[in-house]
Amino acid sequence: MMNRAARFALLICLGALSAACSKHSALTAPTPTASTAATSTAQSSAPAAAASAASSMAAVAPSTIKRLNEDGSETVEDTSGDTGAHNPIYAAVAAVTGTAVAGSLSGPTMWQEGVNYTRLVPAQPTYAPAGKVEVLEFFWYACPHCYALDPLVEAWRKTKAPYIAFSRVPVMWAAGHRSLARLFYTLQSLGKLDELHTAIFKEIHVNNDPLVGTDDADSERMQLAFVTKHGVSADAFRTAYHSFTVETDLQRADELMQRYRITGVPTFVVNGKYVADVGTAGGEQKLMNLVSDLASIEHKH
Repeated sequence: MMNRAARFALLICLGALSAACSKHSALTAPTPTASTAATSTAQSSAPAAAASAASSMAAVAPSTIKRLNEDGSETVEDTSGDTGAHNPIYAAVAAVTGTAVAGSLSGPTMWQEGVNYTRLVPAQPTYAPAGKVEVLEFFWYACPHCYALDPLVEAWRKTKAPYIAFSRVPVMWAAGHRSLARLFYTLQSLGKLDELHTAIFKEIHVNNDPLVGTDDADSERMQLAFVTKHGVSADAFRTAYHSFTVETDLQRADELMQRYRITGVPTFVVNGKYVADVGTAGGEQKLMNLVSDLASIEHKH
């Protein structure tokens, strides 16, 4: 059991990690490609994010900009010599810094590729059933931005179109991330996730209990104390915590994180084709609107 000094030190470390909600700089980041979402002030403003944004813009010709219309068609606009909002270089900078781009939004169903979202080339396979559109949210329980966005995600999840197959995917950049991911999948396997998902966020961000200890055993002890307080059987929790099902879920989550080269959270991926976050969408509510619009376009196709 940690003494008060150790717990205080752990909370300070957790707070420092949470401030950026991005992959720790000490880890080797994947080479930025067009499949990497441009991170924002709601995530990380690291140089790797800037490189990612610039890379994602490379798919757009220097003198043109593409717009995604509601019916799924694209409109190509000539921006030769333009130094304003439609200039691709300006758009890339805006995507990284979170600066609003004047005229980038012409309506709730009109979004600008390379600014509000990134198109993945090639598109990635999904796990959604036939006729469904897969929407993934990559998140981390200790991330303050994920905590702030979650009420909107929960409201959206309960009212989303029936053709949307939504799943949360916890990131696992380090041991602490993986421990919270294990808690997520353990509760999911027990059918307790919907009941305790919001409570986990509050335990960490309101009650200042990181639910992550000095090692795996300490983390399990802390998480066990939390779930039993909420009525979960200790024996059932321990069994599920080390089960094959949870290990398989963790492996799949890690594969998805690597496939989409996730370096910041919260990040949404729509049907293996589009990546967006709070900064690129222009705000939390706009992000949820964008996700719905992209899913709608995919469903029509």
